[in-house]
Amino acid sequence: MKKLTLPGKALLLSLLLAGAGWSNLVAAAESAFKIPAPASVGVATTGSANSDTVVLAGGCFWGVQAIFQHTLGVTSAVSGYAGGSKENAHYDLVGSGTTGHAEAVKVTFDPRKISYGKILQIYFSVAHDPTQLNRQGPDSGSQYRSAIFYQSEQQKKIAADYIAQLDAAKVYPARIVTQLNALPVTAFYAAEDYHQDFATLHPQQGYIARFDLPKLENFKQMFPADYRATALTVMRN
Repeated sequence: MKKLTLPGKALLLSLLLAGAGWSNLVAAAESAFKIPAPASVGVATTGSANSDTVVLAGGCFWGVQAIFQHTLGVTSAVSGYAGGSKENAHYDLVGSGTTGHAEAVKVTFDPRKISYGKILQIYFSVAHDPTQLNRQGPDSGSQYRSAIFYQSEQQKKIAADYIAQLDAAKVYPARIVTQLNALPVTAFYAAEDYHQDFATLHPQQGYIARFDLPKLENFKQMFPADYRATALTVMRN
């Protein structure tokens, strides 16, 4: 199912409300998993002593961005595209599922305040369901795949070890399908302005209310020490 334009998405939600599949979609959207922290210390600093970056994909970028905008220690969370070329890094093209891009979020954080390992724990626990292949909730296609675009071999190793740890612990109903891809930070392309801070600016919009606000509530309940009450926005910075 291709993610629609905003009016189209509102229409889709109305249709789903009348259908038998709605309860399953909501359940999938609200999934959260209580998982252990990485067994190895997740430092993996690749930037300066007080700033590092990783690009994370996990379905529609609205919800993933919102989670990390509410994460203490994160200094920036920007919605965008990763995995394809600059020429096709546009919403209408990415939505075709043929560009190689995934909707993703560039997360910049202060490793003195939050570790890369903690970022991954939040990502795998409340930001998305890492067992869904090329889909999240009502959205399907390779542009909604679960992927970590790592910035160093150390980041890759920590993520790979963590995935193996979680699979071995059987904390999910299925195996993790998250891809690990190398990506220079310069190959991340910020999304259009109207996508930035979308969940914060439109909390009552149908898609956000049904699929993303529950993620934020799960985050607040499961990681209270890491939760920031006021979102760190992009367009108002």
